[in-house]
Amino acid sequence: MKQLSGLDAAFLHLELPEMPMHIGALHLFDLPEGYRGDFYEEVKAHVASRMHLARLFTKKLAHLPLDFANPVWVEDDEVDLDYHVQRVMLPRPGTMVQLEAVAARLHSHLLDRSRPLWEFHVIEGLRSGQAALYIKVHHAAIDGVGAESLSRAVFDPSPEPREAAAVPERKKTAQPSVNAMIANVLRHTATQYWKIAKYLPTTAKAVGSLMLPSKGKSGKRSGGLANRLKPGPRTPLNVTVTNQRVFATVRVPLSEAKMLGNAFGGSLNDAVLAICSGALRRYLDAKGALPAEPLKVVMPVNLRAQGNTEQNNQFSLALASLPTNHSSAKERMLDIVQSSSSLKTTLNRVKSVLPTDLPSLGVPWLMSALASLYSRTRLADKIPPLANVLISNVPGVQAPLYMAGARMASYYPLSIPLHGIALNITVMSYNGALEFGLIACRRAMPDVRELAKYMSEAHLELMALLQEEKKEAPATRRKAARKTAKAHAGAEEPARASVTPLPLKAAGKAVRRARRVAAEAA
Repeated sequence: MKQLSGLDAAFLHLELPEMPMHIGALHLFDLPEGYRGDFYEEVKAHVASRMHLARLFTKKLAHLPLDFANPVWVEDDEVDLDYHVQRVMLPRPGTMVQLEAVAARLHSHLLDRSRPLWEFHVIEGLRSGQAALYIKVHHAAIDGVGAESLSRAVFDPSPEPREAAAVPERKKTAQPSVNAMIANVLRHTATQYWKIAKYLPTTAKAVGSLMLPSKGKSGKRSGGLANRLKPGPRTPLNVTVTNQRVFATVRVPLSEAKMLGNAFGGSLNDAVLAICSGALRRYLDAKGALPAEPLKVVMPVNLRAQGNTEQNNQFSLALASLPTNHSSAKERMLDIVQSSSSLKTTLNRVKSVLPTDLPSLGVPWLMSALASLYSRTRLADKIPPLANVLISNVPGVQAPLYMAGARMASYYPLSIPLHGIALNITVMSYNGALEFGLIACRRAMPDVRELAKYMSEAHLELMALLQEEKKEAPATRRKAARKTAKAHAGAEEPARASVTPLPLKAAGKAVRRARRVAAEAA
């Protein structure tokens, strides 16, 4: 018996029929050559053999009387695999567009809270001959990094399934009594108050430092709490959502995204934000709804210690600007690198004291009531949005994975649109590719595939930019060298280009590959 942390339980208390709080993944699998088996039955048998490797499969919620505090996790001794692992058949002709639509529909449905909070759906009928697997897990049970650790328990590194640890003999466990649950909650609450008192001075100092702007790599100061909490501009994406979803996927070579980040002195995450900002600018401009101000983005920040693979939530949220107001891809990229550097400096000051658990007495009533009120009054349609879009970048495995002998060809993530933030872009890196999952409210953004097309175009634009930088760099350096030699008689080193040059051959290859990606998305 373990009580949910404040962060875990928040996903339960804030959940509404219009705002399901589960995360998911859509996998494509290449079946072995000449395969004649039943992939659904093999997946079900495979999951049955691995359930003891992850407590997620068998833990379910036990609620306290009157929900006066957060619920606790207890063991379910009778997991019904016929319910949790289901078969879905695509209509003809079995296209990727149809597969994305099925994943969106499955993602619209709430999980049954009387059971362990997970479902697997084996999807058949793809004209490519592949099989698909859609997985969803409630966010109260797991976060993105925890989901990646769960995948290591379920999937195999080779076609031959590894030998899992022996299945322990399971004894029927007695459900905890109400008195035992109340006593557990009171002990947990006392511990939380003690931690608050212990770390209050450190936390207060860290929070105070948030008020001040921080320096980025260029030495310029930016940020500051007031600036970060400034509302974003209103867009068609910032409305009250329904429970209906649309979903689209995009793939970008991981090596090219890393190349983009490195060339501008940034990171892989900076390249992801640059692609997203370029695509959102194109999408909103095509709708005649591009604001003059930059969009605001909210991003999860991993709080896990190195090596921590616990399957719960350990993250916080950070707000930043997304420079959609710049027409130049280069300006957007440089702006992102600068602001990301400043944000990292700020987060490093406070990351160690950001809480993921707080006392929960009375919290379920309060949070559920506020969530319901926010939804029923449609406040998201009336107040300025704190953020316009949610973007998350989750590191994944850089080697092929297998399940029941089939090779995983893709790993597209699905996450949570919220009231006021109708679009969620989550990115998973897997086996040399960045896999983008775009999930949105159908009413707010029925044409999410248009944004997917613009993502491929934004990637192509950035790769072409690097090719142009390579062409211009030699002439720039020669001109700077002549000027410096004339003024200082060769005493100083020639000026360097502001962007690290990309080898012309590699850039040309990347552009051609990006064009193929754009054509596939179209």
